[in-house]
Amino acid sequence: MQLRMKPGAWWLAGALALTLSFCPAVAEAQSVRQIGSFRDWSAYSAAEGTGHICFAVAKAAEVTPQPDGYTQAYLYLTRRPAENVSNELNLVAGFPLDPDQPATLNVAGQLFNLFARDDSAWLQDTSQTETLAGVMRAGTTAVIDVTTDQGVKVEETFSLAGATAASRALTAGC
Repeated sequence: MQLRMKPGAWWLAGALALTLSFCPAVAEAQSVRQIGSFRDWSAYSAAEGTGHICFAVAKAAEVTPQPDGYTQAYLYLTRRPAENVSNELNLVAGFPLDPDQPATLNVAGQLFNLFARDDSAWLQDTSQTETLAGVMRAGTTAVIDVTTDQGVKVEETFSLAGATAASRALTAGC
């Protein structure tokens, strides 16, 4: 298992997405620009110490059951050209996860194992990144099964409407 995304970079991606949602003036001051909005997904570009980071993000369409303390769940696809990273998947669950419990992502019946840390999850086998990207382009929903740090099994569902266009925008805009 290889964690390719620096933890601070996910905070940056999440903070930038939230900033753009609630305070566009602050986002502009941080060199963030929206590349586009594509149905249920939005794509952004930001300057970072190592170059540019571009990410597409969608909010969860459904979270069942909603655990205590739940805030909001986001699914990200990230591109960092300076590090030769593209289509990196990250879930920000909106609550603390149990790192010792299995987590899976299901698109059209194809399962991918994830690993959890804090409130986030990533693709366990990074060699499956391009396969997952292709499956997401063909799918309609992504269903992620995770377990809270309190032992509650939760299902988070994300629409994939616009994910393909947002992913293409990352390539063109970063």
